[in-house]
Amino acid sequence: MPLDPEVANLVTRRGVVEIIDEAEFLHLLDRDEPLRLKMGFDPSAPDIHLGHVVGLRKLRQLQDLGHQVVLIVGDWTAQIGDPSGQSATRPMLTHEQVEANAQTYLRQFFRVIDQGRTEVIWQSEWFAKFGLEDVIRLTSRFTLAQFLQREDFRQRWDNNRPIGLTELLYPLLQAYDSVAVQADVEFGGTDQKFNLLVGRDLQAMMGLRPQQCYLVPMLVGTDGSHKMSKSLGNYIGVDESPEEQYGKVMSLPDQLICAYFELLTDISNLELREIQIDLNRGKNNPMELKKRLAREIVAGFWGGSGAQKAEAHFERVVQQRQIPEDIPVAYFYKTEDSSGQFVLRVSLATNDGRTIGCDVKEEPGSAVVVLQGLGFTSSKSEGRRLLSQGAVELDGEPIDEELIIRDGSVLRIGRRRFLRFLERK
Repeated sequence: MPLDPEVANLVTRRGVVEIIDEAEFLHLLDRDEPLRLKMGFDPSAPDIHLGHVVGLRKLRQLQDLGHQVVLIVGDWTAQIGDPSGQSATRPMLTHEQVEANAQTYLRQFFRVIDQGRTEVIWQSEWFAKFGLEDVIRLTSRFTLAQFLQREDFRQRWDNNRPIGLTELLYPLLQAYDSVAVQADVEFGGTDQKFNLLVGRDLQAMMGLRPQQCYLVPMLVGTDGSHKMSKSLGNYIGVDESPEEQYGKVMSLPDQLICAYFELLTDISNLELREIQIDLNRGKNNPMELKKRLAREIVAGFWGGSGAQKAEAHFERVVQQRQIPEDIPVAYFYKTEDSSGQFVLRVSLATNDGRTIGCDVKEEPGSAVVVLQGLGFTSSKSEGRRLLSQGAVELDGEPIDEELIIRDGSVLRIGRRRFLRFLERK
């Protein structure tokens, strides 16, 4: 039965950059037979963010039409590291790291896609039995010249930067996944286009129907300029608290409002166009639009009540500049360091059960050391930048590079992060 035109438009146009081959893809949908929708993921980090959710939402739309998702856990390719978009080789992970990350990934994936219509398959099911003869047969089907057509490889080649042989294997291993699971469609970001096309070619070479390549856009991160990435710090995590998700959405540059509505919410295309037109004409208040966007996104992960609480928290803490009731506590006490000098030893329990901390001089101490030691910044230079911007306050007053820690003092970092100091008696 032919696909409803409105549904076809949603599936092939909204949040889609390119489908190769679109006519073939639509023909397969019209056949009213379940398609095998492949998405591979390398559990190279423990968490996913909204950039991943863009593709997962498209998978869920097709699941709701009766199709089957096949999630490939790249437990072999993750140990290599996907070179797509990389200007340097990536460190290899251990099997234990990959397995731990994969379990976290899957739990977060199933907050978006339907677990009941999903197969989860580990690459090791076929690659654990791969021998040297299999590798030679696989590599003989492609040439180095073909792989140097990839922009990231070509740039490194032209600039005499190293390209690991394992990185050249990566697209071939990903392509073989499509052969192993007989994928009908493979999903990926635009930076994955080359890899998906290699999979399509390899299937044809091995007598299978070539998969369709479904490319989704790369989501721009909260900085407004780079793709969302945990390493760049411009991400919104799927597992972050409702308050953190809401606050990060509110920090988006105005020019990202429509893209986030399009890629991460279910508002109609008609309403989306109206929002865009009104924004261009200055009719809409960007702050109110972002509040609605934040509610939509947070509700998708935490429900309507979670979104309401997050909005109330934002209005109270950010807009009215009140201190939240429940904020982390860092304990401090006076002691001697290894050189015999008296210092304040400050410690903070993290959400994952660790304790972090630092030693600072009693009066005054280094704000940079405290910010880094308690995990608010990753480096001293980042701490100095925040301080120079006036983004750090102690008891409501901006501080420079020095601070005096007192029992009950409250440290505020940016608009949404707080810490209370309590003296351990």
